[in-house]
Amino acid sequence: MKKVVEISDMSKRFGSTIALNHVNISAYEGEILGLIGENGSGKSTVTSIYAGMQKADSGTMIFEGNAWQPDSMNDALKKGVGMIVQENGTVPGISVAENIYLGEVNRYKKGVFINRKQMMQDAQKALDDIGADHIRAEMITGMLDFQDRKLVEIARVMANQPKVLVVDETTTALSQKGRDIIYSIMERMKEEKKTVIFISHDLDEIMRVCDRLTVLRDGNIIRTFTKEEFEENAIKTSMIGRELQGNYYRDDYGTPVSDKVALKAEHINLGDQLIDLSLELHEGEILGIGGLSHCGMHPLGKVLFGAIKPESGCVSTKDGAIHSIAEAMKHQIGYVAKDRDTESLNLEASIKDNIAIAGLDRIAGNMHVILPNKESAYVKEQVDALSIKCAGINQYVSALSGGNKQKVAFGKWLGRESEILILDCPTRGVDIGVKQAMYQLMYRMRMEGKSVLLISEEMAELIGMSDRILVMKDGKIQKELLRSRELSEADVIQYMI
Repeated sequence: MKKVVEISDMSKRFGSTIALNHVNISAYEGEILGLIGENGSGKSTVTSIYAGMQKADSGTMIFEGNAWQPDSMNDALKKGVGMIVQENGTVPGISVAENIYLGEVNRYKKGVFINRKQMMQDAQKALDDIGADHIRAEMITGMLDFQDRKLVEIARVMANQPKVLVVDETTTALSQKGRDIIYSIMERMKEEKKTVIFISHDLDEIMRVCDRLTVLRDGNIIRTFTKEEFEENAIKTSMIGRELQGNYYRDDYGTPVSDKVALKAEHINLGDQLIDLSLELHEGEILGIGGLSHCGMHPLGKVLFGAIKPESGCVSTKDGAIHSIAEAMKHQIGYVAKDRDTESLNLEASIKDNIAIAGLDRIAGNMHVILPNKESAYVKEQVDALSIKCAGINQYVSALSGGNKQKVAFGKWLGRESEILILDCPTRGVDIGVKQAMYQLMYRMRMEGKSVLLISEEMAELIGMSDRILVMKDGKIQKELLRSRELSEADVIQYMI
């Protein structure tokens, strides 16, 4: 096979942190190469350098036999290397078409005018070609939800017909339809003798779609597995440098849940997103909410936290009704959003500021004065408890890996000792080690009599962690399923579709 991508002796530092340590990676035509490793292992760093997002400190790169040093992501895309990133990469205030042809509007210029009709037609064709024909080119991008904005990014990259496609954790942000679109694109590129580099934390997914698999750990290449060598435990051990200790999901069944209600929603209506929806979350319970991406479960989390006001109905705890985020926090409710980078975190602020912001009332106390030493101690306690890998509490959150960002989002609410946690896709884009830590944290909260509402698109996660699962469809609860050894994904999925 012809070698298309070649990265040799690449190193990269961020301050004192070694992100890449003399890394060598090759990818061939007609191949889907998987990259896997814990958060902070170097997967996104090495691919973002190859795709023109940033520069390496040292090392060489080759693309189709020639030296490769793109000036930017746009430059790389024009020359044949496209990358779809994990987080949001669209501009909300402009149309879908303008996002697809961002930086290329001049190609539609006729003198002083822009042929917007032709741009709209071309953009719609790009959307239709990837199977996202439900998105219209003339729509304002900010009106789309996170996963549809991600499909716009995919259309933008694929409209340039790249020879190498880097897919960085994109599938975690998508519904099954969106994932199928990505899988179809990857297979088509493989058939066309093009190259895909696929980054994912979903081990089942990556073993299913990849031809080879390279494992990184702490900026080093640990091992490359051929398809014939794929074996789950061997790959996991290579990723974390040890065998996973303790349970992954819960292994208890029939453990009682309190009759006391911690959080109640009654007859909630929100357009066609939530229709006469009622539920109860009990003390010492993990309540799972599952469904397809547009079933209403994500707006539900926001309504329960007071971030969205329903058209009718009410949300309450034993201490009273919830009408706002301030009231939810007063009633000891915390919320981790699905789109953590825009809704749960301020990326351009420090770890200290992100964690402390939710606990200012606790830090200030009765004196209403924030003492720097007390604030730092408050934050450091969460950094240590959650094993957040960072250069210090003043490091910007934007510099952290996905898993460590998510730990900061958790730390905001654990620091103020929240009694109720609403978690929307809390393990999206994090590695198996961080996932296990989060599952253990949820279970520990449960055993302390606290309550967790787990909104998830991952069936194994819902079944593995929940005491009850409420399955949603078209804004309504279709079925309640109790925790059981016999409960299968098929049992859950049949009520979603």
